[in-house]
Amino acid sequence: MGRTTRQAPTLLLATAMAAAAVLYLALTWHFTFLLDSWEFLMNRRGFTADALLQPHNEHIVMIPVAIEQLLLRIFGMSSAKPEYVLLTIGLLVTAYLIFVYVSRRVGPWFGLFAAVLILFLGPAWELMLWPFEIVLLGSVLFGLAMLLALDRGDRRGDVLACVCLALSLGFSSVGIAFAAAALAAILVSPRERWRSRAFVFVIPVALFAVWYLGWGHNAESHVSLHNILASPRFVAEMVAAGIGNIFGLGSNPVGGATETFWGAILLVLIVGLVWARQLRRPGFDPGFWPVAAAAATGWFLTAFNQMPGREPVSSRYQYTSAIFILLMLANLLARERFGRRAVLVGAAVTLLAIGPNLVVLRDGRDFFETQSVLTRADTGAIEIARRTVAPEFQLSPEVAGTTGLVDVVAGKYLEAVDEYGSPAYSPDELEAAPTYARKQADIVLGQALPLSTNTQAGVYAAGGGQENCLTIEGGQPEEVKLGPGATRIEVAPGPNTAFSLRRFAEPGEYPVATAGAPGESTTTLKIPRDEAPQPWYLHVEATQQVRVCR
Repeated sequence: MGRTTRQAPTLLLATAMAAAAVLYLALTWHFTFLLDSWEFLMNRRGFTADALLQPHNEHIVMIPVAIEQLLLRIFGMSSAKPEYVLLTIGLLVTAYLIFVYVSRRVGPWFGLFAAVLILFLGPAWELMLWPFEIVLLGSVLFGLAMLLALDRGDRRGDVLACVCLALSLGFSSVGIAFAAAALAAILVSPRERWRSRAFVFVIPVALFAVWYLGWGHNAESHVSLHNILASPRFVAEMVAAGIGNIFGLGSNPVGGATETFWGAILLVLIVGLVWARQLRRPGFDPGFWPVAAAAATGWFLTAFNQMPGREPVSSRYQYTSAIFILLMLANLLARERFGRRAVLVGAAVTLLAIGPNLVVLRDGRDFFETQSVLTRADTGAIEIARRTVAPEFQLSPEVAGTTGLVDVVAGKYLEAVDEYGSPAYSPDELEAAPTYARKQADIVLGQALPLSTNTQAGVYAAGGGQENCLTIEGGQPEEVKLGPGATRIEVAPGPNTAFSLRRFAEPGEYPVATAGAPGESTTTLKIPRDEAPQPWYLHVEATQQVRVCR
C-alpha cells in the first residue's frame, strides 16, 4: 500500500498526459498548416544555409525549419497531422520535465500539480495548438533539460547541459533566457569550478554569436528607448497575467484585465509570503538563481521588443511565464515540509484551475479552426485557377480574408503541391465547406482566374437578342448560370447597373463584384476555363431591361 501511494503521483501524471494528448489531437485533428508555417513551406524548402539560418522575426529558427522540411519530405503536404503529433509529443515531454524538476525540490505531489497546470494551460492555446510554436516550445523543452542536467553537478551533466543549451538556442532566441540561467548556475557554483564549467555557457553562446554575425543582425527588431523605459510595467503585467492564468482566472483567449487584476493580487500575496519566509529563514535555494535569471532575461527581452500584437497578456507568452513562475516557486519552497493538508489544498487548487483554462483553450481553438478552413478554401481556389493564375498572385489579407497567408504565392504554392501534395479543399469539399469559406473562395477565384469585364458605352440594339440570350426585365431579381468563356451583357438605356457573381457562395450572396455598366451599353464578361465543374451565377441589378447572351 505504501509503495502504491508513493507511485500515485507518477501514475496520475501518466493519466493526465494521456488525457492531454487525446485532447490536443482531438482539437486539432482536422487542421491544416496555419499562418507563419507557410513561410517555412513556401520560402525555405531547401536545406541551404540561408533557408536554415535566416531569422524569422527576431528569432533563429534553424532547428524548426529543419524539422518542417524533414516532415515535408517524409509525409508530404497533403496533411499537417504529423506536425500536430510532434507538437503533442513536445508538450508532453515538457510537462514531464517540469514534473521531475519540481519533484526534486518539493516532492512528487507538487511536481504533479505543476505538470498538470501546464498540460491544461488553456490561456497558452497559441503554443499548445499551433505546431509553428515548436519554435518556442523547443527552446523551453531543451532549456528545462539543461536545468535538470545542471542539477547533476558533475562533468557528464555539464556536457549534457551544454548540448541542451545549444539545442535550445537553435530553436529560437528564447534560448537566450536559458543561456542566462546557465551563466547563473555557473556563478553560484564554487568559484574554483567556474573555469571548468564555463564551456556550458561559452560554446552555445559562441555558436549563437556566429549566427548573429552572419544572419541574425538582419533580424526584425522593435527595441527602442520607449520600450526599455516602459519594460518594468510590461514585465509586471506579464507576471501578473501568468500567475492569474496558472490558477484559471482568465476568461478571454486573447487575454484581458481579469487575470491581470487577480494575478496582481496573488503576486503581492506571494511576495509578502516570500518576505515573511526570508525573515524566518534567510537565503534561497541555489536552484532559484538560474531560474530567476532565465525568467528576468526572457521577460525583459520580450518587453524590449514589444509592439502592437505583443501585449503582456498575449497567449504565446503565457506558457513560458507560467513555467518560470512555477519553477521559481518550487525553488522558494524547496526547504519547506508539506503535510497531507497542503497536498489536498494543492490538488483542489489544481482541479479548480483546469476547468476555466479548458474553456479558454476551446475558445482559442475556434480561432485556429477558422484560419484552417480559410486556408483550405483559399488554397483550393488557387488550385482551381491553376490554368490561368499569375505565378506572382498572392493571398494578401484583402483577397484571402486573413493576414495569415501572405507567404502563399501561386507559383511557389503550385510547385509545392505538384511535389508534395495538396492540403486544400477539392471542389467537392469546397461545396460542403462552411458558408464563410465558400464566400472567400469565390473572392479569391475572382482575382486569381481572373474574371474580367470590358464595357462599350452607347452600344445597344433595341431589337436585338438571339436564341442564346436571356432577357431580364427591369427590377426582376434573377441569377443567370454561366460557364467558362465570354458572356455579353446588353443594358438598355437607363441608369447605371450593377453585376455581381457567385460560384460556391450561398444563393443570394454574390461576393464577386464587377465595375457594373452604364445604361445603353454592352459589357463582355470573360470567365477563364478552370479545374472545377461548378458553374458561376451572374446577378444583375437594374431598373431597365438587360439581355445576357452566351
